[in-house]
Amino acid sequence: MTWEYALIGLVVGIIIGAVVMRFGNRKLREQRSMQYELEKTKAELSDYREELTSHFAQSAELLDNMARDYRQLYQHMAKGSNDLLPNLPGEKNPFAYQLTEAEADNDQAPVQMPRDYSEGASGLLRGEPAKRD
Repeated sequence: MTWEYALIGLVVGIIIGAVVMRFGNRKLREQRSMQYELEKTKAELSDYREELTSHFAQSAELLDNMARDYRQLYQHMAKGSNDLLPNLPGEKNPFAYQLTEAEADNDQAPVQMPRDYSEGASGLLRGEPAKRD
């Protein structure tokens, strides 16, 4: 009978110890708290990225519309200037430059992309030592 009580006491002690360690461990609670904060921060970052993407997409659309409107306004002013002041010399006409049809249809002006290399050799890799004055 003594063995039975000892075995029951051991099992109950292990169960109580496991429960106390599980719910009473401060580091485990801190780890759960940090995990919750990490998940919350990740969700906030994801929401912020979506909001930022939406903002820049809308900004790009508004800028595109604004550029198109300014181009139409300039064309209207240039046409009106030519129609109303036909004898005005080109250098005195503030709207002398007119957009070509290709530029008017194209939303972006032609852009020359910068190159990442120079025209000629720079001499950097020559075998000769550099001369210093």
